Amino acid sequence: QVQLVESGGGLVQAGGSLSLSCAASGPTFGNFATAWFRQAPGKEREFLAWINWNGITTKYADSMKGRITISRDSAKSTVYLRMNNLKPEDTAVYNCAIPLDGGFYLRDDEYDFRGQGTQVTVSS
Repeated sequence: QVQLVESGGGLVQAGGSLSLSCAASGPTFGNFATAWFRQAPGKEREFLAWINWNGITTKYADSMKGRITISRDSAKSTVYLRMNNLKPEDTAVYNCAIPLDGGFYLRDDEYDFRGQGTQVTVSS
């Protein structure tokens, strides 16, 4: 069983930056790909970024390219999401998720484990 805990959210002014963390427990986290999603009030969960098990391959939502960076430190069993130039429309709950097969999926329900999320609020 893999458990994921996100942290790093908070209140930030528009134009600011945040770095979110996704810490995992479980003996084989280093072998898993990881994705970040977000869900704003009244909206569907949205794919943001994905990183493969060794950090060599990354994928980003077109809408977020240039503003976010996903990275991992497998020694710390942690995946990060760095977000720059934040906008009020980035306000959402951000969560990470893991697919047991290591695949890349755009839909959150394709992933096998996910955390509870961390709230990001961007003020104008």
